[in-house]
Amino acid sequence: MTKQEKNDVIELLKGKFSQYNNFYITDTESLTVAQIGKLRRICFDKQVEMKVAKNTLIKKALESIDAEKYAGVYDALHKVTALMFSENPKDPAVILSGFRKENNKEKPELKAAFINGDVFVGDNQLKALTQIKTKNELIGELIGLLQAPIQRVLGALENKDNASKSEDAPAVEETPVAEAPAVEAAPVAEEAPAVEAAPAPEAPAAEPTAEEAPAAEETPAPEAPAADATDAPAEA
Repeated sequence: MTKQEKNDVIELLKGKFSQYNNFYITDTESLTVAQIGKLRRICFDKQVEMKVAKNTLIKKALESIDAEKYAGVYDALHKVTALMFSENPKDPAVILSGFRKENNKEKPELKAAFINGDVFVGDNQLKALTQIKTKNELIGELIGLLQAPIQRVLGALENKDNASKSEDAPAVEETPVAEAPAVEAAPVAEEAPAVEAAPAPEAPAAEPTAEEAPAAEETPAPEAPAADATDAPAEA
């Protein structure tokens, strides 16, 4: 590779490092040409850019941008290196994990990952990176958290409104039911005894009339013999 070719690669890598806030440094040493080609196609479908370059050129590109910012990834630049650039921080991790599972291999191996300024070193970080939250996912969760109190308030108001309606409905029905027994009970309790009590004292008052009737019969009884004992036979 000529010096100009090296410079072209460095410039290309600088553009990628400046464009993306997320990149993975992987080891593809044991993969076949066919496997490398398959991995490239998967990356292309997931909008992940894959670049293979020499470690020295990668380091020079990073140092020319910000040597201190990328200092944490320099130790990962050894053996065969394939870089994976992505807007989504976890897409490369998902691709690597799925590819390895499908092919029953330990490669590509994750050597380091640079995610929004944070450095993750070692293949043991791969699983954690597959679960990392994306910017859109974090925004969605934040919106959900902000909406949750509002939804709780609206739910409480709705429940309160429903409770008020359910309390008002029985009150309307109970009013006639309570009044009906009161109206019926009053006449039955007051009028029935009054009708029966009035004739009760009158019945004994009719009995003295029966005593007077014999008295009227006794008066003519003594008079009848008196009429028969007149002086008519005496005069004869």
